[in-house]
Amino acid sequence: MLRLAIQKSGRLHDGSLKILRECGIAVSNGNSQLRVVAENFPLEIYFLRDDDIPEYVQDGVADIGIVGENVLLEKNKKASVITKLGFGKCRLSIAIPKSETDESLEGKRIATSYPFVLSGYLQKENISCTIHEISGSVEITPKIGLAYAICDLVSTGSTLFRNELKEITTILHSEAVLIAGALKVEKQMILDRLLFRIQAVKRARNNKYVLLNAPNNKLEKICGLLPGMKSPTILPLAKPGWSSVHSVIGEDDFWNVIEQLKEAGAEGILIVPIEKMIA
Repeated sequence: MLRLAIQKSGRLHDGSLKILRECGIAVSNGNSQLRVVAENFPLEIYFLRDDDIPEYVQDGVADIGIVGENVLLEKNKKASVITKLGFGKCRLSIAIPKSETDESLEGKRIATSYPFVLSGYLQKENISCTIHEISGSVEITPKIGLAYAICDLVSTGSTLFRNELKEITTILHSEAVLIAGALKVEKQMILDRLLFRIQAVKRARNNKYVLLNAPNNKLEKICGLLPGMKSPTILPLAKPGWSSVHSVIGEDDFWNVIEQLKEAGAEGILIVPIEKMIA
């Protein structure tokens, strides 16, 4: 079996289980267990502290793991990123009190739970600071005089707002990634099967299926806006001079393409979510 380590609890726990289920892999939620076996896939899942996952993968206790890029970089273990998973997105930012007008960090003290990543950034920018490592409640340190600035994860920014802090720079963009150590051929084959499913799920998230009606005299222009996976599918309608066009639109370009389709003469546009998308 392929051994996968995921968070026992925390911001990536639910997303990790969700993507496994979207891949058709049946697992229990792990709230009361540290180890479960998938019912219909050769996968054994360990529920661990997120900080421990990179080391478990490096040491071969787990073959693969799902962890935030921020944790992987901070722990600096020998594990390779296999693919980004598209959830758990956040950023590692430096913030100071809103009342401060001096945004220079030179000679200041910064409190953080990410001393390794922060140190690398400061060296790269040639900034001399004192790093104060702290675990938890980093955002309170400027108020109690422990640090001038903080370096912490930001998702919505609400925590910074509540603590009267403002971001001055972002040093890392992070999301959940699948990592792996050295694998034997048999386990690499299982990982390849898992990756095939993950890629199908990710493609489905990033694309929408579109159906529309188009006058035949405008088909060429409309089809030019809809490349699809290879080319649009065109079917004749019962109404003479009209066709039904089926294709796929990328999420990033969705609204721009829809607006252009309307301007080109498309009617009756239907958008359907895609559950899985196999290239």
